[in-house]
Amino acid sequence: MAKLQKSIDKRTALLRATLCLINNGGIQEASMAKVAKQANVSPATIYLYFENKQDLVNQLYIEVKTDFTSKVFQGYDAEAPVKKSFEQIWFNMSAYKSKQKEEASFLSQCDNTPLIDEETLQEGLKLLKPLFDLWLRGQNEGIIKNISPFLLYAYTIYPMAFLTNMQKRELYQLNNEVLQTAYQAAWDAIKV
Repeated sequence: MAKLQKSIDKRTALLRATLCLINNGGIQEASMAKVAKQANVSPATIYLYFENKQDLVNQLYIEVKTDFTSKVFQGYDAEAPVKKSFEQIWFNMSAYKSKQKEEASFLSQCDNTPLIDEETLQEGLKLLKPLFDLWLRGQNEGIIKNISPFLLYAYTIYPMAFLTNMQKRELYQLNNEVLQTAYQAAWDAIKV
């Protein structure tokens, strides 16, 4: 049992090191040697857990995206009214992005650069299915504009990501009032 835990700890350390290096210098800074050094393991150890650098980054993405969606959909009730459900998801996302800054930054980079491969990106999108299903239900009920889910995401989620990035850079302060206003703007952008 101790050996298994040690193995899990090494893999976790490698993933955390990769996350830190990518966030602080981009993918080019996350060389296998630097990842191993930061994780305090030998470079050969990486290959016990990951095929190559792309596999390492892909697995990191899926782990972070899985954690993200588990928190985003926490308490989500697919039977609740569309607006109430969307509000809960939106505020859960906002809380995640505010509290899990490193992970949120990594996900943002993955969304905006070719960091991960297309197959892994599609796997990550599947994790957002409850949100896409909610929007589809809202469209079917005539509550949400009948536009692409990617446009819906662009008008509701990307502005939140922008605001949290501005807060991270200490250019803007998010508080409850700002979040309420931002949520209302997001809802107004997609409601019929």
